[in-house]
Amino acid sequence: MFNRMYAVATCVALLFVTRAALAQETLVGTYGEARTALAFNFPDANVQKILPQGWLASPFSAGPSKGANLVVTFMDWLVVQDPDGKPAKIYRSIGLAVPAKKSSTDPTVSMVVGGLSAPPGYAPGPYGNFASAKSVVTRTMRTDDDEGSKAEESWQFQGQDGDSIQLRLEFLRGTAAMGKVEAKVHSAVKPEFYRIYRIEEAVDVVRSADSGTDRVQNYLFKASGPRFSPLFDGSEQLVSITSFPWYSRQAFLPVSGAK
Repeated sequence: MFNRMYAVATCVALLFVTRAALAQETLVGTYGEARTALAFNFPDANVQKILPQGWLASPFSAGPSKGANLVVTFMDWLVVQDPDGKPAKIYRSIGLAVPAKKSSTDPTVSMVVGGLSAPPGYAPGPYGNFASAKSVVTRTMRTDDDEGSKAEESWQFQGQDGDSIQLRLEFLRGTAAMGKVEAKVHSAVKPEFYRIYRIEEAVDVVRSADSGTDRVQNYLFKASGPRFSPLFDGSEQLVSITSFPWYSRQAFLPVSGAK
């Protein structure tokens, strides 16, 4: 009897804590996407140049992207809802983010250092460093009872200022793992600004240098232009490729940063 009462009291306490936490946040929107992420390892000096003063790169220490210090994420927005649950405009975008922290004792967070988005209307985005671009995105999947599923993707983004990113990728799909993640994502141009994301995702790691996984059949990645050429100078090494066939996230702002 005592144990049951204790369990009920604990659940009620946790409910109040959760509600209190949510009361300190403002919902920005709900997003449903398909994503592909490339994790790279760059020379430390190259990455440090694009971080704000006082922040340090903090490469992933474990997992399929172990050793990576920059992630390029290709995002195809499939559905967007505003805070009231009404449909909102969809975009296609590419985000560049560095795992970083302010000191050796601080937790590592994702810091957005730039990106491209299409069609016009999203840039500069909530992180203040996205540029408008034109895009062509093609994603197809063929499933055969005997040979399994094969995905083909083509992402082409051409920025207005000469920046360009493209990806061509073919791979065999594996069994995706389902997961839930909560993350705080900061901006490199206004480091104290961040969004809180609560994510549900399906994760298919199709290439990982750490685990030896490789189901990639064709791969081409290019990044060029005033902003990207100095970073992607040929010294980078691809660490992993991850497909997110579905990716659902809610974005929140802390009340002090709501706008």
